[in-house]
Formats: sequence, structure tokens, C-alpha cells
Amino acid sequence: MSVKWGLIGASAIARQFMINAIRAQADGKIAAVMSSSPERAQAYAVENNIPLAVSTLDELLGEDVDAVYISTTNELHLEQALAAIEAGKHVLCEKPLALASADARRMVAAARDAGIVLGTNHHLRNAGAHRAMREAVAAGRIGRPIAARVFHSVYLPENLQGWRITKPEAGGGVVLDITVHDADTLRFVLGDDPVEVSAFTQAAGMAGGGLEDGAMCIWRFKSGLIAQSHEGFTTKFAGTGFEVHGSQGSLIASDVMTQRPGGLVLLRTAEGEEQLSFDHEDLYVRSVRQFHAAIHGGGQPAATGEDGVWSLASAEAALQSANSGKAVKIDPKLGSMK
Repeated sequence: MSVKWGLIGASAIARQFMINAIRAQADGKIAAVMSSSPERAQAYAVENNIPLAVSTLDELLGEDVDAVYISTTNELHLEQALAAIEAGKHVLCEKPLALASADARRMVAAARDAGIVLGTNHHLRNAGAHRAMREAVAAGRIGRPIAARVFHSVYLPENLQGWRITKPEAGGGVVLDITVHDADTLRFVLGDDPVEVSAFTQAAGMAGGGLEDGAMCIWRFKSGLIAQSHEGFTTKFAGTGFEVHGSQGSLIASDVMTQRPGGLVLLRTAEGEEQLSFDHEDLYVRSVRQFHAAIHGGGQPAATGEDGVWSLASAEAALQSANSGKAVKIDPKLGSMK
């Protein structure tokens, strides 16, 4: 049985990654694309060999599609996802699911009540490097995890700057763009949940309108582990990385906080240093494959709606901390609370 997709948003991420990922599935087809600009929708459909271009959500949801991929600006996610769920379409939504964790919980509840599969497109969970790290932590290869560090400060390409650095009302800023990913990747690799965050943000020259283009966060997890993360839009030469340090060893990964498969993961213990092997499958191909399996009744998306609530509540708490100058507790059931 094929899965027919509608794209909500004629976006760069869909063009670069998701269209190919859907078409890489034996049962995946793209039926339509929606953009609020009819001209953009039509041009995008022609460029990407998509049969139908529409300019309203109602038109798209009225078509014969089984699932939608939402990659519009952040403030539109909630309304579009709720409408798709009501129309009986499965939803794979870009992060953050909404601008507030309370709204993300509404989305999760609506999907659950309707029997709809809701996934959050946290692509980094699908990286072979992060899955290898998660398996090593779970197997006790570094003993008891004590601390972690994430380096995810990059340079935002000019073609992606736009609303991310100019529009607070659209959910711009580095925290809702990158910190959400780091919070999710920490949860995934560690198998642990953050309970408190203290954050500093900065405007280092790229972002305007009161938005932040850099952030550093200190996280406390349920187990007692502490972690730090650095997110940014303004560092051209930084490189990315992820470290987990335990009582019996350390995992040290480089070039792994990216959309491309690859990077290097080293396990360092008293026995010496070992390079972990892992698959290099396309992150988005794997994400869509798991989403299709969930639609067909086989398991869950790589990142569920609940995972999306967690990452948004974490990012929300980081913004509250930066604004208040105080550590903020994280509770995905209630939204972040001071």
C-alpha cells in the first residue's frame, strides 16, 4: 500500500532532503505541494516533478493524500497540523511543533484521539553516529554517564537567514531552531530527561528584532548528569561535536550535528581508544521509513509527538532562563515552569 504525501510548505529542507527521502521508499509518492503563493507552488511543483500545486490548506487536505509533511514557518505549524489531523492525515512536522509547549500538547492529544500518527522531524536521532553512541551508553561501555557536551554552533547560510533572524512572531531565533535539536539529541543519546536548564543568549551581529543568534545552556538531567550545549548562527569555522563522559570511559564524536550522515565517534577507556562503526544511511530516508512503518502499524516514528513536546518544553525553559537570569525547571506535562 503506497503512502501518498502532501507537502505543506514549498521549503528548502523539503527540496534538499525530504522529497528524495519520500521517493526513496518503495511505497512513497508525493501527490501535491502547497504554498500560500500560487506562483511559488507552481514553480516548485515543476522544479521537483510534483503532480499538483495548490495555494490553500483546504485544497491540499481535500486531495487524496495519506500524510503531510509540514515545513512552514514555526508559527503556522499548530493550525496546519490540527487541520491535517482533523482531515484524517498523518502528520510529520518540523520542529518545533508549535511556539509553546502547551500548544504542542494539544497537537499530540488531537492526534492520539483521532488515531493519527504524529512525528516530529528531529533528524539527528536517525544519524548512525548518535545511535551508536546511544547503544554504547545503554550497554554500560562508559560506566555511569556523568556529563555531556554538545557543540552545535554553525553559520546560518544566507538563503536560510530570512525569518529565522528577523521575525520573533514567526518563532525565529537560534533556540527554537537549534537548541530544540540539541535537547532532543541529548535525551536520545543519554536515555535520560532534562529537568532543569540555565541559559545565556546573545545577539552577535546576525539577528535583529530582539532575537538571539547564539546560546549556551547548562542542563541537569533526572539521573544527576549535567550537560552543556552551544548553539549559534554566527560561527563559520567551529565544527560540531558531541561528548559523553562516564565513570569508566568517554565517547567523543566530531562532525555529527549535521544533516548529512558521517562523522567520527571514539570510545576512550582504560583499554585504549576504539573507533565505533555505524551505518551512514541518509537521516531523512530513515526517518520517513520509520514513519511509514508507524502508519502501517509497525512501531513509532523516530521522534514522536511526545518527543517534540519534550524538546519544545526544554527550549521554552532555556528562553525563560535567559530572560529571567534564573535556572528554570522543565516539565513537559505542564510546560516549562519557573
